[in-house]
Amino acid sequence: MCADVIVAEDDEKQAELVRRYLEREGHAVRIVGDGLAALDAVRHQEPDLLVLDVMMPRADGLDVVRVLRAEARELPVLMLTARTTEDDLLLGLDLGADDYMTKPYSPRELMARVRTLLRRTGRPGGAVEDRVLRVGGLVVDPERHEVTVDGEPVECTRGEFRILAALAAGPDRVFSRQRLLEELHGFDRYISDRTVDVHVMNLRKKIEPAPRRPVRLLTVFGVGYKLTDPAKAARRA
Repeated sequence: MCADVIVAEDDEKQAELVRRYLEREGHAVRIVGDGLAALDAVRHQEPDLLVLDVMMPRADGLDVVRVLRAEARELPVLMLTARTTEDDLLLGLDLGADDYMTKPYSPRELMARVRTLLRRTGRPGGAVEDRVLRVGGLVVDPERHEVTVDGEPVECTRGEFRILAALAAGPDRVFSRQRLLEELHGFDRYISDRTVDVHVMNLRKKIEPAPRRPVRLLTVFGVGYKLTDPAKAARRA
């Protein structure tokens, strides 16, 4: 399903670039050129996603987010900005933005962030519906944000949970580190290629009977990671 997206960007070239990539993925796009127009469009259109530039005339993106959250509007907001300081990034997130990209950015990464936001919020265009995921004795409940292993509850951080849910949605499928990194955008504020490895190491301590000899969360060397049912794997062997 396509999502209904508003792009608030006063730079026409940037706005058209974002429009082309969003429409290529099947989304319906409306462009507005200032902050007040963005607020008006959200109130009348009730979109699935707002892609919002920070530096805009009439009202900047930070003010737009502040007003939308004050009105208790829960639509996901992806902010775009030329500002690169940590304080600017944290301010946008603290006001209620769901994710934050600095210019110049990769259009492909932008689309990956859009997919992740739509998936997280259950909006149209998200690739995975919330449902209970079972891989052998491991159970992941995205709606309740709960994990159990052989009936025992397991406490996971948000980042660990996102990786585990992605792996559980495709048991025995190999996920690259880059694919798993996409799941972390908006949850881990500062991420690198090693972030996934750290989360996997911590997850193994929580879901494996012997973390140094994993039977559930396996490494596929040179490719990435996969989640498997150890009982089923033993029967195949």
